[in-house]
Amino acid sequence: MRRLSKYLGLLLLGSLFCSASYGQDLYTILELALENDPTLRQAEAVYRANRENLNQSRSALLPSLGVGGSTSRVTSGPADDVFRDITNPVTGETVSTLVQPAHSYANGLNNHGWGLNLNQSVINLSNWYTFQSARASDRAAAVNLAAQEQDLIMRVAMAYFDVLRAQELLETNLQEEEAALRSLEQTRQREEVGLVAITDVFDSQAAYDLARNTTILQRDLLRSRFEALEAITGQPHGDIDELRADFPILEVDGSLIAWEDQAEDNSLAIAAARYNLDASRKTLRARKSDHLPTVDIAGVYGHNVTAPIVSQGIVIGGGAFDRTSLALSVSIPLYSGGAVSARRRQAEQNVVAAQESLELTKRQLTQSIRNAYRRVNTDVLVIDQRQQSINSAQLALDATELGAEVGTRNIVEVLRARENLFRALRQYADARFDYVLDTLVLKQVAGILTPEDIIQLNEWLQGEG
Repeated sequence: MRRLSKYLGLLLLGSLFCSASYGQDLYTILELALENDPTLRQAEAVYRANRENLNQSRSALLPSLGVGGSTSRVTSGPADDVFRDITNPVTGETVSTLVQPAHSYANGLNNHGWGLNLNQSVINLSNWYTFQSARASDRAAAVNLAAQEQDLIMRVAMAYFDVLRAQELLETNLQEEEAALRSLEQTRQREEVGLVAITDVFDSQAAYDLARNTTILQRDLLRSRFEALEAITGQPHGDIDELRADFPILEVDGSLIAWEDQAEDNSLAIAAARYNLDASRKTLRARKSDHLPTVDIAGVYGHNVTAPIVSQGIVIGGGAFDRTSLALSVSIPLYSGGAVSARRRQAEQNVVAAQESLELTKRQLTQSIRNAYRRVNTDVLVIDQRQQSINSAQLALDATELGAEVGTRNIVEVLRARENLFRALRQYADARFDYVLDTLVLKQVAGILTPEDIIQLNEWLQGEG
């Protein structure tokens, strides 16, 4: 988690360097993506929402305090007239006298009270291990979020260099189209004076039409690449900085074994799998604890005030009363229809699944790091070979064109030689961009890809002019 915190801190630190004006270099585009990418923002929201599971599981270990109160007003009266025999003290005559008419109500009686309730779990191992499981799951989620941030770096880099790749291919196609047009014009002139056959004109026209069609398609591809970049950043982009021609092409620094060890220590995928395994084990302990007794303590304090009842001139009851209680309860589960045992067996299998997931992740990591390591070194060899191919294709084209001028070569051979040259140029550009992206992939697989890598790569970009 210390390394993860450092990584997250790098993202925050990087945001401090974000310029208010939107530039077109790789690092600024990454900053825009960190702020606006819907995928990352969704992942962050999901992480924050799931993190509340930790707080919810912690609440079962903490005391709960509640307060309640009530108030009431009671009124009463006869449904019929109330008569009472009253003796006249002078005459001694007894007369039935109405003392309270029907539906007449005496003054109301007010009662009110309030109370505090405190509950605290004293011994509940199930809740404790559930909390421990939630904490491990939260750490796994944090690691997965960091992996999402690394993935964003890769998505931005891939989208950025896809634009550069499409731009360079378009420029190469434009050069090929221009060369095809010049060849067509020269062939027409030579045909007019009888130096070449009309079929050479047709072949040149076909080559020019093909080059022009490819240029149209490449322009559309470039627009789609820019739109893919805009989908990540939420901002349209004009011309972006290009990769310098002197960008260093170097083999991977360090042995394969060293990179495998580094990946083992830093891989976010392995870290997440380990935290998930820990969470599964804690859940299993929680389910085993479901068979154990639990101890709880409860405290109550209440204050009640009741109004006295007056009957026949006699005051009955009434007054203020305080009530306190403290209770210790023990609960021992005996039988619940087999549900407790079923949940335990389920948790046991979840542990097995998490163990196998960790093992699978390790094996996949080993395979991925080896493939990434090999691809980078292969890219270095391919770039060198394709540079030589350009030189060879250029020499072949020069020789073929010279032969065509003296009549030893035909236009078809010239067109084929020119096609080979431009194919070599496109393959060389592809190889350079593949090298850049494969280098970043290697670091991502090893779990060490950070915005610092983008900053360093950004230094090898340059704007037009």
